[in-house]
Amino acid sequence: MTEGKIRAVLADDHALVRQGVRRFLEESGDITVVAEAGDGERALELVAEHQPDIAILDIRMPKMSGVDLARRIKAEHPQVRILVLTAYDDDPYVFALVQAGVDGYVLKTADSAQLIQAVRRIAEGEPALDATVARRLMERVRSGRVALKADGVVERPTDRELEVLRLAGKGLTNRAIGQELGISGRTVQGHLARVYSKLQVGSRTEAVLKAVREGWISMDDKVE
Repeated sequence: MTEGKIRAVLADDHALVRQGVRRFLEESGDITVVAEAGDGERALELVAEHQPDIAILDIRMPKMSGVDLARRIKAEHPQVRILVLTAYDDDPYVFALVQAGVDGYVLKTADSAQLIQAVRRIAEGEPALDATVARRLMERVRSGRVALKADGVVERPTDRELEVLRLAGKGLTNRAIGQELGISGRTVQGHLARVYSKLQVGSRTEAVLKAVREGWISMDDKVE
């Protein structure tokens, strides 16, 4: 370990991006990049090997996405803090990563000073959210589309997704749900997949029970 320096593992599938980010960080004088990875699986190996203070991740990487990588790091190395550095500010990415427990989210449009400040804040145990991302998150919280929880966020499914889930909770098949709503079974499957992603669950029963707890569907629709 370098005395007094913040130790980081950097993961991005573009070598030029890694080189530029590394140069910015190490010119700060108090941050050192101990390892780099071009894919998610290698990044997880390097985090395990080096036990850095912080992992700096892109979202879209080969072999393992930034979302899945963040979840694995938090589960296997909870002391490692995570900063997402990405070009993507799409809502599904933001909410999935906050739910995964990341400590910061910075867009690649940020300048070097903003990036360095975010790394320092996270290393000190403080969150660091890009202003645009933070504003959109709070707007969705105020609108009721997202619920903040102690362990992250839960994004409210759309009304159509909740209707599909309500019917699924009654035991209807995808085909029967599609006939009820005038849509195809494949479309039903797509709605359910998005619900599972938003609620971070793996089954209809879990999704229905979570939606009931959030008050998005009534107890009458609960799976027995």
